[in-house]
Amino acid sequence: MTKQHTQPVRLYLPGAILGYKRGLRNQYNHTSLIKIKGCDSKEDAQFYLGKRIAYITKSSKGGGKNGSKFRVNWGKVCRSHGSNGVVRCKFARDLDPQSIGGRVRVMLYPSRV
Repeated sequence: MTKQHTQPVRLYLPGAILGYKRGLRNQYNHTSLIKIKGCDSKEDAQFYLGKRIAYITKSSKGGGKNGSKFRVNWGKVCRSHGSNGVVRCKFARDLDPQSIGGRVRVMLYPSRV
């Protein structure tokens, strides 16, 4: 038997933070807009409803779990936004304005299939 060299299974898709949900004269910091790679329509976005999202940041101090230098802000996909595959997400702690344009990981769990 030979050992196969395979890539590890990736359980997330990359996404980008577009900003906050907005009205004409106000913005709602508690709801973030996320563009998921490969999600290009409202029908595609239905698959991602309820999925978990991780926004990972580095810290100068060991502020993560078990002394790691990474912190994770977890969120959840609430609903779609528009018709181009953008989704609305709520995070445990609201995303700061510096995170706009940053990257998130859209986990492929929990599964509704």
